[in-house]
Amino acid sequence: MSALTWRPSILRAARSAPQTHALLRRHLATEAASRAPTQSDLASRTPPYPQIIKKLHEVRRILGSKRQLTLAEKILYSHLDNPEESLLSNTQNGASIRGNGNLKLKPDRVAMQDASAQMALLQFMSCGLPSTAVPASIHCDHMIVGERGADVDLPSSITGNKEVFDFLESAAKKYGIEFWPPGAGIIHQSVLENYAAPGLMMLGTDSHTPNAGGLGAIAIGVGGADAVDALVDAPWELKAPRILGVKLEGELSGWASPKDVIMKLAGMLTVRGGTGFVIEYYGLGVETLSCTGMATICNMGAEVGATTSIFPFSPSMIPYLESTHRGPIATAAATIAASPGPHNLLRADADAEYDEHITINLSTLEPHINGPFTPDLSTPLSQFKEAVKINNWPENFGAGLIGSCTNSSYQDMTRAEDVVKQASAAGLQPKADFYITPGSEQIRATLARDSTLETFSSAGGTVLANACGPCIGQWKRTDGVARGTDNAILTSYNRNFKGRNDGNPATMNFLASPEIVTAMSYAGSTTFNPMTDSIPTSSGTPFRFSPPKGTSLPATGFAQGNPSFKPTAGVPNPAPPVLISPTSSRLALLAPFAPFPPHDLEGLRVLYKIKGQCTTDTISAAGPWLKYKGHLPNISENTLIGAVNAATGETNVAYDHFDPSGAVPTSSIPALAAKWKAQGKEWLVVAESNYGEGSAREHAALQPRYLGARIVLCKSFARIHETNLKKQGVVPLTFADPADYELVEAGDVVDTMI
Repeated sequence: MSALTWRPSILRAARSAPQTHALLRRHLATEAASRAPTQSDLASRTPPYPQIIKKLHEVRRILGSKRQLTLAEKILYSHLDNPEESLLSNTQNGASIRGNGNLKLKPDRVAMQDASAQMALLQFMSCGLPSTAVPASIHCDHMIVGERGADVDLPSSITGNKEVFDFLESAAKKYGIEFWPPGAGIIHQSVLENYAAPGLMMLGTDSHTPNAGGLGAIAIGVGGADAVDALVDAPWELKAPRILGVKLEGELSGWASPKDVIMKLAGMLTVRGGTGFVIEYYGLGVETLSCTGMATICNMGAEVGATTSIFPFSPSMIPYLESTHRGPIATAAATIAASPGPHNLLRADADAEYDEHITINLSTLEPHINGPFTPDLSTPLSQFKEAVKINNWPENFGAGLIGSCTNSSYQDMTRAEDVVKQASAAGLQPKADFYITPGSEQIRATLARDSTLETFSSAGGTVLANACGPCIGQWKRTDGVARGTDNAILTSYNRNFKGRNDGNPATMNFLASPEIVTAMSYAGSTTFNPMTDSIPTSSGTPFRFSPPKGTSLPATGFAQGNPSFKPTAGVPNPAPPVLISPTSSRLALLAPFAPFPPHDLEGLRVLYKIKGQCTTDTISAAGPWLKYKGHLPNISENTLIGAVNAATGETNVAYDHFDPSGAVPTSSIPALAAKWKAQGKEWLVVAESNYGEGSAREHAALQPRYLGARIVLCKSFARIHETNLKKQGVVPLTFADPADYELVEAGDVVDTMI
C-alpha cells in the first residue's frame, strides 16, 4: 500500500507496516501516539467491582433477601446513587419497581462518537469543570466517507473534517478523555475490545451502544445532554425498565448465525415492541454463542426500541477478554460469576421472573432477511424469493456490503471469507459490487495478517476504512444509480430506513448476515437462496455453496495494527485551549435557550402534520449534514426535511397559514420554522407512532427547540428521543386516544391547560 498524506496537527500513518513509513508529529497529544496499554489503562477500564458488589448487598437489604432479581436489575440497581430512594419511591415500597420507579444512576463510563461528541462536549464545556467525573472516550468513526477504499477515503475524510477532529482532540486532551483518531475503528467495536466488561454500566451517545451487552455490560444509548449528566457526576435518570426474557435453546448450525436471532426477534416484536424493556437473554443456548455473536444480537436490540440488551456471564467471555489484553478482568468476573446466587452480580437469580417471555430454538433457526425500509420486516430465507415476487421488489441488487459495528468481528469475517474461497475455487466473481468494512484497526490488522483481506480483494472486493461509512450515509456510490430509481442493496448492517445509506429514498436495503450477503453477491439476485440454489460456472457446471465455517478468535491472537491509531491518555491537561474558530461554519459555542415559561402555553401553531414513519433521520438527516453537527444554527437548516405532509403527501413542503397577506405560500419546513421564530411565533408538530425512532441523535430535539418548537404531539415516542426532547425543553405529548391524530391539522392553534 502507498503512504498516505496526513493533516499536520494529528499524527497518522499509512495503514501498512508502520516501520516503512515515517510518522508525522501529533501536535496535540504526542506522548500518546504509540503507547501500549498500561496498568493505568487497565485500572480505568475495570469496573469498580468492590463498590458495585457492596451496592448489590445494600439493594438486597432494602428489598429483602428473598427477592429474586434478573441480571439487568442486579446491575442497574447496583449503580443507583441512592438505592433506597429510587427503589422505594412510587413503587409500593419496592414491590412494583419495573415500569414505575425512577432510577437515579451513576454509570461507570461514557463513550461518544465524533458526530454526537461535538454537541455533548459543547454542553459539557458550558459546565466549567476541569475534567470529566468518570472515564470517557471519543471515537472518530461517523465522519469518514466510504467510496474507493481506505487508502483514498481515510486521508480525504481527515482533511475534509480537520477542524472538527482538531476540536475533539483538543477538548479530549483538556478534559482527560481518551481520543481514538479517525481510522481507529467504529465506536461499538472499539468499546467491545477495550472497555466493555461484565457488570459495567455505560452510557454511549449512539443508539447501538447496547452492543457492549455481549460482554455482560448494561450499556445504554443516550443523547449528549444525558451523557453530560454522567460526565459531571450528576445522577442519570431512567424509568425503571421492564424485563423481557429471551430463552435460547439448542445450538446454531449451517447458515444460521447470531444475526438471525435478533432478525427473527425483530420480526416478532416490531420496532416498538421492546420500548420500555431491557432484553435479557438466558438459557443453555447462550453458552454456545461467541462473545462477538452475542454483541451482534445486543447491537440490533436497538431496532426494537429496547432500552438495552444483555447476556449473562458465559464461557466465551473469558477467552475474548484475555485475547484483548484484559485477563485480570476475566479472572475477576469469573470469580464473581461463581459466587453464591444472592450476591452473584453476573447472573440472574434462579427464580427471577420476567415481565414477558420468548423462547428461540437455535437448532431450528433459519437465516432471515429483513427489510426493506424497516428492520422489523423479517422474512425467513426460504420464503424470501416468494416475498420478492409478491412485493415486486427488485430481483437484482447492485451492492453487497459487509462489516459495520454490527457484524465486523473476526468470526463474521472468516465465515464470509470461507464463502469467498468456495466461490473463487469455482472460478466465480461477485456480480454485485462488494464492500468490506473492518470494525476496528485491531480487526483490520488481524484480517490483513491472516490474508482474509487479500481473499476479499482478490475477489474484487473493496476494503473500506475502519469506520461507519455506508451504514450511516457516508457512502458515495459509484455505480451510477440515479436518485429516485428503485434499486436494491444487501448489507450486514442494523438499520435500513429510506435514504439512510446513499441518500436515495428509492434504495431498498435488505439486512442479512455477512455470509448470506456475501453468497448472494455472487448471484447478484435477491431471489437466490445460497442454501438450496446453484450458480453456473464458466464451464457450465452448477456450483452450490456449502455452509460456511469461521473462527471466533484468531489462533495466534489479535494483531495490534498501526500504533498511531492508539488513543490518547485519559489525563486532563488544563493548559492547551479547546480549538474553535469564531468564524467556523462547522462549530459554534452554545447559547442558552430561554427558560421554559412558568405558565400554560398559548397560541402555539401547528407547523406541520407528519404522515407515517418519522425517524431521527427524518428529523435531522445524516450524510452530508454530519459536517454541521457542532454548529446548531447551520444544521437546523435540515430540520424535518424528510417529513411527509399528512394533508398533501409532499415531502418537506409546509404552508404558512398565518401569512398576513392572506395567501398561503409554500415553504420548506426549516424555512417556515425559521420565519416563525423570527416573528416570535412558537409552534408544535403533530406525528404518528414511534416518533423519533432510530439513532440517539439529540440534534433531532435540539434543532426544533432552536427554531422555536415547544411541543411534539404524537401517538407514541421512541424512548431515546422522548428523553432528548425533555432534556432540551420540548414537551413530548401523546394523544390519549390515537384516533385524535385525525382531528388536528397544520395551521391549527393550540393552547395548553394544566
